[in-house]
Amino acid sequence: MSESTPRVVVLGRIHEAGIAALRAAGFAVDEQPDDPPGLERLVRDADAIVVRTTRIGADVVAAAPALQLVARHGVGYDAVDVDALSARGIPLALTGDVNSGAVAEHALALMLALAKRIPAYDHAIRTGDYGIRDTFGASELADKTLLCIGFGRIGRKVAALCRALSMRVLVSDPFAAAGDVEAAGATPIADLREGLAAADWVTLHAPRSASTEHLLGRAEIGAMKPGAFLVNVARGGLVDEVAALEALEAEHLAGIGLDVFEHEPLPADDPLARHPRTVLTPHSAAFTAECSRRMALACARNVIDRFGDGLDPEVVVNDTVLGDTTPAAGRSPSC
Repeated sequence: MSESTPRVVVLGRIHEAGIAALRAAGFAVDEQPDDPPGLERLVRDADAIVVRTTRIGADVVAAAPALQLVARHGVGYDAVDVDALSARGIPLALTGDVNSGAVAEHALALMLALAKRIPAYDHAIRTGDYGIRDTFGASELADKTLLCIGFGRIGRKVAALCRALSMRVLVSDPFAAAGDVEAAGATPIADLREGLAAADWVTLHAPRSASTEHLLGRAEIGAMKPGAFLVNVARGGLVDEVAALEALEAEHLAGIGLDVFEHEPLPADDPLARHPRTVLTPHSAAFTAECSRRMALACARNVIDRFGDGLDPEVVVNDTVLGDTTPAAGRSPSC
């Protein structure tokens, strides 16, 4: 490697605190938008890439011969070709548990907005329809049943928030030990459809993979309790949006809250965007001011550690490469 200053390409806007930390550590930072034109050219001499949503495929990895690290601004990595990185011995580092609280709060916000019909009531009051209050259309979360699909950091926090609101919590997660679920005050469910049939609310907290694509497809949505609500703050593609919309229009579902979509950004003319019983946000659950700062600083720390004392294996997806990976030689951040 060259002995010049290490170059970090940041794909997508991150909090300035992360940029400042990288520059203070001696890195040259090249800030680019998500999915910039000429991506392969831009990463040609990159030593590290910080990425939000841009796809990092094998072609991008091959175009960056000096690459030593990809630092994901978040915890999902379905848009990153991990195999291509591993073949080169390049770690993929995530931000760890810095966003679970923000995402859990966002899930609860979508639930409350749907239950209390906040968008519809807000629109009504602005257009003079004060009488909407007499429809008695809002509902309560207390004493309702929630099915949490996925019981990782975010699912656990959603479950705790909902239990604090006197909800009964069911959990469907084949990787969660029944004892851990019960210790959190929830009930493990082995049969997903059994849980769907019992739940007034369903929230998704699973990663996207080949096995979870359309985890809630037409059959699963059809198995949901009539009048139930569906909330997805995990990954687009976990829900068959066409089937979900059909269930909403047939009034089998009472409402849908989505922060993620199969195709992002969601087109303004998408039927989901026009439906009065959806609450939609732009994949923004983690992007509070506080969490954005934490994620940017976590990314910066991963880059600094890669070129310094070494990465924490706990934040590395393909940690088997760490046995062959030492701090990058010849490009000290302080030079």
